[in-house]
This record gives sequence, C-alpha cells and structure tokens, in this order.
Amino acid sequence: MHASTLQLLDELGLGPRFAAVPHRLIDTIHMEIQNQPVNLDLTRLPGAHRHIALVPQWDFLEMVATAAEAEPCFRLLRSTEVLGVIRDGDRIAGVTYRDQTGETKQMRAELTVACDGRSSTVRSAAGPNPRSFGVPMDVWWFRLPRRSGDPRGLAGVLRAGQAVIVIDRGDYYQIAYIIPKGTDAQMRAQGIETLRGALAGLVPWLADRVGALTSFEDVKLLDVQLNRLQRWYNNGVLYIGDSAHAMSPVGGVGINLAVADAVAAARILAGPLRAGRVPSRRLARVQVRRWLPTLILQAAQRLIHAKVIAGEHAPKFAERRG
Repeated sequence: MHASTLQLLDELGLGPRFAAVPHRLIDTIHMEIQNQPVNLDLTRLPGAHRHIALVPQWDFLEMVATAAEAEPCFRLLRSTEVLGVIRDGDRIAGVTYRDQTGETKQMRAELTVACDGRSSTVRSAAGPNPRSFGVPMDVWWFRLPRRSGDPRGLAGVLRAGQAVIVIDRGDYYQIAYIIPKGTDAQMRAQGIETLRGALAGLVPWLADRVGALTSFEDVKLLDVQLNRLQRWYNNGVLYIGDSAHAMSPVGGVGINLAVADAVAAARILAGPLRAGRVPSRRLARVQVRRWLPTLILQAAQRLIHAKVIAGEHAPKFAERRG
C-alpha cells in the first residue's frame, strides 16, 4: 500500500482501522540495477505517510468488509461464486451466482461492478477483450527466514535476464524471483538446487538460508500479465482494478490503482445510484478520471520490462489481443 493509498484510507475514515491490522512499514528501498546501487529514503516523502505498508490482502479486505457492514444498504455474500451475467437486451442487468449451499440464483442490479480480477468472470461473460502487452517474465514467489541483524526494508537486484526482489515481512522475507516468460515447467525440471544456487549468486547474504527451500512445492508461480480494456464500461456494467487493467508486479502498483479506481467510482456514481439510474456517461467519467494514471504506470512498467528485466538486446515482445 503506497503512501497515496494510505492517505485515501485516512480520507475515508479508515486510517484507525488500518492501523489496527497487522502490517509492516517499509521506509527504505535498496536496489542494485544493472550493477548500479539505487537507494531510496521514503521518509523524505511529503504528507503523513512516509512509507509503504505491507499487509496481507485477506486482512485488508476483511477490514474493508467490516467497515462496510455499518452501511445500511451493504450486504456481503461469502463463499459465493459469480457464474455469469444477466442480459436485458444490450444491457447487463445483474449476475447469476452459486451460493454457499450450491444453489444457483440471480441477482438483478442497476449497475454491476466487475472488480473480480484479471481473470474476471463478469468481463468474460460480458464480452470485451483487453489489449494485452507482451511481457518478458513470470514470477516465482516463496519465503525465506529473516534473522536479527538482517537488512530492513525492501531490497532487490535487477540485471538483464535476472532479477530478485526481497520484501521484508518482519519475521520472514517474501521473495519474488523473476523467470523468463513461459519457462516455469522447464526451469522446475532443473531441480530446486538450481534455484538455490542462482538466488545465492544474486543475493549472497541469503546464501546461508536458501536450504529452507526444500522443494518446488514451496514455490508459487505468478503468470504475469499486462493488459488494458479500451473501454471500461458498457450499459449496466463497469470494470475497475485488474478487470480493467491488469498490472505487472513491477513497482507494486496494482492494489493502489484498484483502490483509487474504487474511490473514484464511488464519488462519481453515488448520486446516480441513489436516484436509481446510472447512465453510461457517468460510467465514462470514471474511466476518464482513472485513464491517465493507468497509462502512465503501464508505460513505465513496459519500459522497465524492456530495458531492465529483458535487457536492451533481448527480443521484442509483440502486442497481442485476446
């Protein structure tokens, strides 16, 4: 959670609730980029929050849901799966879903907000296909022990074709290890010893604990995507967050964009929703409000992919649609 997002939570009156959720504050970033050290001191940021906050996603979502329960018209259905959309002519009029008993039901709505991620069921059922930008990488996620005396903050090494990010979670490190796109099965076949050796070579001070990786059962794959819908809305439906624009993990911006999308949507649509009618021109205002930040951050991510992670001499990755 970036400083700007923490400020948004303050404005929503959620600052004290967030403070009560277990989290880790990061105020220093130490990187080696193409053999050059880059050190950032976040305590120099303006505003009340001069840090990044690391919080488990499930704890953050539970905090938001608990706060929303105070709203008179809020209802959360848990253990419930959206199966598709309800159509009324050219309008999306709600969703079909399977509840926790296994029964299939319908929920009709004036507005359906698709905030169900990069593999959005609502988007797939409603039809729009995002424009996808080729990416040179996938990510392996795993944990390693953190010991007293270890460096604090966020650290990383980025070289052409090799990169690792070390995230200080307090009592352990969360590691993001970059692999070439589509090579997960091939690289796993080389054995866990290969990963241990590569990690120790990139970050030598972790060499004394890479043995904690006992097998690839400890390593989870993130299929990196970078895409964007040309139009984030249609009659009766609005796409926000990853369903509108899947982000690369570079910079950790995804959750921050999603929260900002949601806040913008609430501010713009609250009045029309109370009136019982949400015209498409109002949905368009949400996209206009959030379009430029998304374009700028995705352009920056593509540049980092090409110049830092893939390397200047790596093959170019073609754009595709689908």
